[in-house]
Amino acid sequence: MIRGEHIQELVQDLLDQRRAGFSLPQAFYVDPALYEVDLDAVFGAEWLFACNACEIPKSGDYLTLEIGVNSIVVLRDREGGVRAFHNTCRHRGSRICTKETGRASVLVCPYHQWSYGLDGALRGARQMPKDFDRSDYGLVPAHVETICGMVYVSIADDPPDLSGFRRAVTPFIAPHAPERTKVAHVTTIVEEANWKLVIENNRECYHCAGNHPELLATLVEFALPDDPAGTAEFQGLIDAKTAKWDGLGLPHRPADGGDAFRCIRLPFHEGAVSFTPDGRPACAKLLGDLTEPDLGSVRMFRAPNNWNHFLSDHIIHFRVLPLSVDRTALRTTWLVHEDAVEGVDYDVETMTSVWTATNRQDADLAALNHRGIRSKAYRPGPYAPSEFMLTQFTDWYAGKLAAALPPPAMRMAAE
Repeated sequence: MIRGEHIQELVQDLLDQRRAGFSLPQAFYVDPALYEVDLDAVFGAEWLFACNACEIPKSGDYLTLEIGVNSIVVLRDREGGVRAFHNTCRHRGSRICTKETGRASVLVCPYHQWSYGLDGALRGARQMPKDFDRSDYGLVPAHVETICGMVYVSIADDPPDLSGFRRAVTPFIAPHAPERTKVAHVTTIVEEANWKLVIENNRECYHCAGNHPELLATLVEFALPDDPAGTAEFQGLIDAKTAKWDGLGLPHRPADGGDAFRCIRLPFHEGAVSFTPDGRPACAKLLGDLTEPDLGSVRMFRAPNNWNHFLSDHIIHFRVLPLSVDRTALRTTWLVHEDAVEGVDYDVETMTSVWTATNRQDADLAALNHRGIRSKAYRPGPYAPSEFMLTQFTDWYAGKLAAALPPPAMRMAAE
C-alpha cells in the first residue's frame, strides 16, 4: 500500500489527470517521490524476471539482482532446485554476496563470517552464546518460480498468481527449450532514463524506421498478424508462415495476456531466419529438438521488467531494473543450445551485433526522451495507432498504482 497522506494525494491527483492513450503526466517519469512509489507498488509487489536457470547450472552457483534497496540472491541448491533469498545477513544486516555472479558451497557474510547453507539455514555464527538458536536466523526467502527454465522472483508478501501467465506462454516457448541452453554472451548497459521510458521504447516500433537499420534488416516491424497498417506483402508472408507453423503444431496467434503480458509468434522478412546482419542462422545447432530453422520469433513481454525473443537457433532475454529515477539497467542475455560449441556452431560477434547496436540506439533515444520530458514545455502526447502496446503498458501501470492506494473510505477516515 502507498503510504503517506501527501504521496497518496499526489498519486491520486496524477492518476486523475492521466488520459488513456496519452503518455503519462510528467511527475511519473521525473519525480523522485514517484520513483519510490514505483519501487514499492510495482517492483516490490510483482513477479520480476531474474535470469535463466542455465546461468546457475551447478550447486552453489548464484546470481544477484538489485530491486531498489533490496538485494536478492538466486542460487542452485544441493538438490538442484532454484531458490531465492534476501542478500542480507541476519546478524546486523550486511550484504553477503558482493558479486553479480559467483559460486560458493556456503554463503559467508564478509563482516562477521556468519555462514549460511544453500537452503538458507544459518550454519555458523561464531562467538554467539550456547543458548543461541540458529534455526531462528536463516536467510529471509523470496518467492521464486521457474517457467521453462526462466526464473522469476518476487519480494511481495503475497505475490500475484502466476499460473495464468504460465499456462498462456508455455506452449509458445517450450518448443524452444530455454531450460536446455547455455549462455553465449551477457551485457549490461545503464540507460540514462526512467525505467518506464525504457519499457515504453521497447513497446513500439514507430521509431524503428528512423533509428534501427540493423534490426529492420530482419525484423518485421508490424506487431499483429492482422495489423491494419500491414502491407499486402506482409499479409502474404503471414499467411505462408502461419500455415507452416500450423503444420508443425506451433502456436502463433496472440496469447490473451490483457495489459500484463504479451506472447506471439511473428515472421522475419522473407529469406531471414535469425537476428543476424544477413538473416542467416546465428547458431548451426538449433534449440531443443527443433529441426526447422524458419520459425520466426516468439516475442514475449511481461510487465514490468522483461521481454524476450525465442528463435529456432537462439534466445535473447532482456531484463530491466531501475537504479534511480533517471537511470535504468538493461541486461541482455544470448542463449544457445547447451551442446553448441563457440567457434564451431556460432560466432558471438555475429550473434550479438544486431541487438548490441539496437540496444545502444535505444539507450540514446530513451535518454533524449527523459531529458525532453523534464522540460516545463512537456505535456502528455497522444499515442499513434501503432503504439497500442504503450496504451496497454500505461494502463497496467496506472492500475498497479491505483490498487496500491488505500480505499477512498480509508483515506477519508484518515483525514
